[in-house]
Amino acid sequence: MLSVPEVQTRTFTGDGPFPNNPALPVLVLRRAVRTENGGVARALERVFGAHEWRGHWRNGVFPYHHYHSTAHEVLGIAAGAARIRLGGPEGDAFEVDVGDVLVLPAGVAHKNLDSESDFLVVGAYPEGQDWDLKRGRPGERPDADRNIERVSLPSQDPVYGERGPLVEHWDLRA
Repeated sequence: MLSVPEVQTRTFTGDGPFPNNPALPVLVLRRAVRTENGGVARALERVFGAHEWRGHWRNGVFPYHHYHSTAHEVLGIAAGAARIRLGGPEGDAFEVDVGDVLVLPAGVAHKNLDSESDFLVVGAYPEGQDWDLKRGRPGERPDADRNIERVSLPSQDPVYGERGPLVEHWDLRA
């Protein structure tokens, strides 16, 4: 079941070795996906897939700063709770819980600061985008910056499709 979320946005500029994405904001959709009897992971996979976000995976979030220069990413919280730092070492920490969804533009660093033992994330990427893994190491930039600039916008919001908050905040109507 989808619910009308509280939407938080934050734009992150470069943080040393982490390029982030000054052109597109991160979206945090609070309580976006709920189910009556559990099954949140399956619900997230169905919703993401229905809106052309593919390559679903289930896991956690790495406990080190990392980013993807070749794909945007959606993270849906299927179980547990966590504190996730976005934007690199000088970025902001967000408390996330079951049903929350984070949409990360290509280049935005993210790291699991702390999580409950049952913390589970369903992740996905827009149709046609293949992710890479960058850790802010010397030599990654400026190639990573060029990759980020070339990543196309998704066709839809991963949760709400053609009318979701991502459509407005990332200007997908064009």
